[in-house]
Amino acid sequence: DPKNTSRICSKCGYNSGAKPLEIRECTCSKCQTKHDRDINAAVNILHKGSTKLNGQGLAMVTS
Repeated sequence: DPKNTSRICSKCGYNSGAKPLEIRECTCSKCQTKHDRDINAAVNILHKGSTKLNGQGLAMVTS
């Protein structure tokens, strides 16, 4: 489920809330990590999938 994956910091997990689609880059207000919105969402989706698959004998991919 990709819901909120562009809002959540892929480093610390902080949810910064909704942003207009024209905002393509942002800095996490909690940990100060700079993110490209699409890459951040992709990393969060990867983490979600890895968490669900981990423990089923499948390799976990880390960034």
